[in-house]
Formats: sequence, structure tokens, C-alpha cells
Amino acid sequence: MQSNDTVNFLFIGDIVGKAGRQIVKSLLPKLIDQYKVELVIANGENAAGGFGITERVAEELFSYGIDIITTGNHVWDKKEAIPYIAKESRILRPVNYPEGVPGTGSLLMKTRKNNLVGIINVSGRIFMNVLDCPFRITKKEVERIKKETNVILIDFHAEATSEKIAFAIYLDGQVSAIIGTHTHVQTADEKILPKGTAYITDVGMTGPEHSVIGFREDEVIEKFLYQLPKKFDVPARPSILSAVYIEVESSTGLAKKIERLMLSQS
Repeated sequence: MQSNDTVNFLFIGDIVGKAGRQIVKSLLPKLIDQYKVELVIANGENAAGGFGITERVAEELFSYGIDIITTGNHVWDKKEAIPYIAKESRILRPVNYPEGVPGTGSLLMKTRKNNLVGIINVSGRIFMNVLDCPFRITKKEVERIKKETNVILIDFHAEATSEKIAFAIYLDGQVSAIIGTHTHVQTADEKILPKGTAYITDVGMTGPEHSVIGFREDEVIEKFLYQLPKKFDVPARPSILSAVYIEVESSTGLAKKIERLMLSQS
């Protein structure tokens, strides 16, 4: 049972297309009620047709109970997202983009129980677009946010497991949770690290279950076979919702619990 000195989160893994949005609409209210969730964060960079995000799609996700949307390397896939992200602080783009890029990579937000929480979105560099150093940039951002709150959650959007694990060890004890996103494949290594940070290498995908990381199986296989340009579509249901539920001690910001979830719906 959650105590009064605990802050909790639900983090939903990369939402892919309409199939991902539909299962969020169906299952999120039940999860919020079951876990008495204070704050819902979701990675939404693939929520619009599998690539990028739009204002309409973002507002749809907010209406389902998501409080903050994080992104990653597909954040700019839809050009119309640029002016929207520039004005909508609840959508984060990686904090390690160069100075002058629209939007913000972190924010402070009050939870449903009035607890102040810091959220940071950062991109890795291995097999990804080369941005500023995620280690150094995030360290500075954590130090800035800690002047306001010890409760800090990070979406580390990265490909290489080695980079994710090293990043988590580097910041262990300084932040509440580090949630890996990007690969769309849920890992079974959820844990609380020795100094008190909750961690999972990848939270997984929220979208079509029978797919290749959210896209039609036959189209992806054809791409591998022939190496020709190919448009990928997002299939319909059945769908899965991948997430982690995290509880954190509000005074210290250290994690008390991390629970990995994968729910399906036909």
C-alpha cells in the first residue's frame, strides 16, 4: 500500500499509431484507478501513424489522462509539430538538442496530489543522431532541478543497451528513475539500482502486438529481403500496452518500487 510520503508515476512505452492510442484510451483509466496514479508520462514520438506526433494526436492523448508526452529521434517527423512543440510545454523533446531548437527538454509539474516532480527527456548518441553529450547535459539539468525537487524522472531515448546502463550507473542516486525508450522491445531487467534509482533498459512499445516493433510484418520483411525503399504501415489490433509503475520517496527522491507491465487487448 502506498504511504503518504510516496510519489508515484506510470510511464507508458512508445505509443505507435492508432492501435497504440486506442489501447491507451481503453486501459489507462483503469490503471490510474488501480494504482492511484499521480502522474502519467508516455513516449509519443510514434503516435501519429507510426512516425512523429501532431497537435491533434497529442491533444487526443492528453484527453485520455496522459500528463506529459516525451519524444526522441522522430520528434520532428511531422513538420506541423514544430510550432506546436514550441508552445506546448507538456511535450518534451530531447534536452541535448542544440540551443535554439524549439521546445524544451525538461519541466517541473505538480502531480494530482500536489507533489512537485521534474521530468527530463534526453537522447542517446550510439546508433542515433549525434547530439550534445547526454551524460553532461543531463547532469547539469539534474543539478538545476534539484534546487526545486528531489523527485526526478528521466526518459532516456537510446538504442545501445551499454549506453543506457552506463547512463543509469552514472546518475544512480541522483534521480528517482531512468526509463529507457526507443527500441520498442520491453526488457526484463527492471530494478532499483544500489544508490536508489529505479531503472529499466527499455519499457517497450504500446501498439500492435503482431508486428515488427509496431509495423506490418510483411512490409518490414520485404525491406530486409530487397533493401528497397518501403513505406511501413501500422497494423490494427490486437494491441499491447507496455509500461512501468514506480513509487518514490518524496523527501529523498529515491525509488521504493518499480513494476513492469505488459497488457494485451484484442
